[in-house]
Amino acid sequence: MGRCRHLRRVAAVLALAVGTLGAGAGIAQPRITVWFPRATYPAEDQALQEVVRSFEAKSGVKVDLVRHSPAEIVAKSVAAVAAGNPPEVGFGFAYDFSVTGKWAFEGRLANLDEVIEPIAGQFLPGPLATTRLLNGKTGRVAYYAAPVQMQLAHIHYWADLVEAAGFRESDIPNDWNRFWAFWCDKLQPALRAQGSRVYGIAHPAGAQGTDTLYSFHVFMNAHDVEVVDAEGKLVLDQPRNRAALARALADYASIVAKGCSPASSLSWGDVENNLQFASRSVAMTHNATLSIPVAQLDTINRATSTPEQREAARVNYHERIRTRGFPAKPGGAKLPSLAAVKTAVVFADAKNQQQGKAFLAFFLEEERLQAFVEASAGRWVPVTKRASVAPFWTDGKDPHRKAVQQQVSEGLAFFPFVRNWRLTIANAENVWARAIARIVKDGATPEAAADELIERLKRIVAE
Repeated sequence: MGRCRHLRRVAAVLALAVGTLGAGAGIAQPRITVWFPRATYPAEDQALQEVVRSFEAKSGVKVDLVRHSPAEIVAKSVAAVAAGNPPEVGFGFAYDFSVTGKWAFEGRLANLDEVIEPIAGQFLPGPLATTRLLNGKTGRVAYYAAPVQMQLAHIHYWADLVEAAGFRESDIPNDWNRFWAFWCDKLQPALRAQGSRVYGIAHPAGAQGTDTLYSFHVFMNAHDVEVVDAEGKLVLDQPRNRAALARALADYASIVAKGCSPASSLSWGDVENNLQFASRSVAMTHNATLSIPVAQLDTINRATSTPEQREAARVNYHERIRTRGFPAKPGGAKLPSLAAVKTAVVFADAKNQQQGKAFLAFFLEEERLQAFVEASAGRWVPVTKRASVAPFWTDGKDPHRKAVQQQVSEGLAFFPFVRNWRLTIANAENVWARAIARIVKDGATPEAAADELIERLKRIVAE
């Protein structure tokens, strides 16, 4: 019954959208503009193109699909919003980190309650809750964004390098402090003693991109740092949280400071740890998405790959590269996986807002959304209940997806910026990476770096 109701709801939204434009006699075919990131894999592009074709056929609305690179879509979207000429629909991998909450607060986004509420039951409750946002102009909390997919942080390591160092995979501890010490103080020295220049960890610590802020938030969660309370009030300056922040900073910075990760990691963007891992110059890395193993899967499936390349990639994907979650907290408690929910929006200033809502409702229909997310080959994680337990994730045939499914089943945590959008300003400045650099490069104490970070956050939240 739920699916039937949703189909009727989509049909109603489509009818309203087309009817709104059809009110004037003799007008041209209605059209909307939709912005999406450029596809990484052909299957993603094919899945989205199928949504567009089906929507156009059913609605009579022409869709101008514009693809921007993932790196530039936020900047282009911000410029379009500022100019008062945004597309009807926008979706960006970093919208949630940087602009979704801000746009909602400023009244830049259309209220999506009519799109989301009829299908709220199809979503996992945690990801869905992150899209209920505050409109500062109306004082109303509503669905001003739609959850499309999410990313999690994973640990990847080369199983054969663990063996080459003289260890078994069962020797890798799950205790927080012993886990990191294994790679830095045991595995790296063992490989170096054999003449290898392999580092224990590719540890993102640069201020470019989002890898550092993502991983450092995992470290903060491990140390029970509370940045804001349930109402979004900054509580990082409370003595308990300040002390925990200093411990998290010291913990994160020490991996670079003692040479367990290349010194260049202080200037890395989001791709460098992937490249370091792929070159086998490091034994382990942490990364937000399965992009590292999926790069091997892409080689297997790519038509231009040679048989030798396919076989090497197959061995890497199925036998050498491992995926797992982060270890338990220092006190032994389970550490929930930190999830970031990727959001699509309809812009309030769009010329054909109702048609934009119709397209989004069509796109979010569960089967279409599931097909789109699965087309990423596992880089992105589903936000709907049915998709999260689909065979694609749960049949046990794919070792990396199986590991991700286990992470999801063990519980999720979400970023503090979903409770206070002003923290996205801190993300844009990457105050987290700058605090780490103050310790490693400038010799600041963790306590001093923590105090500087807290003072900056206070100013940001007060603005």
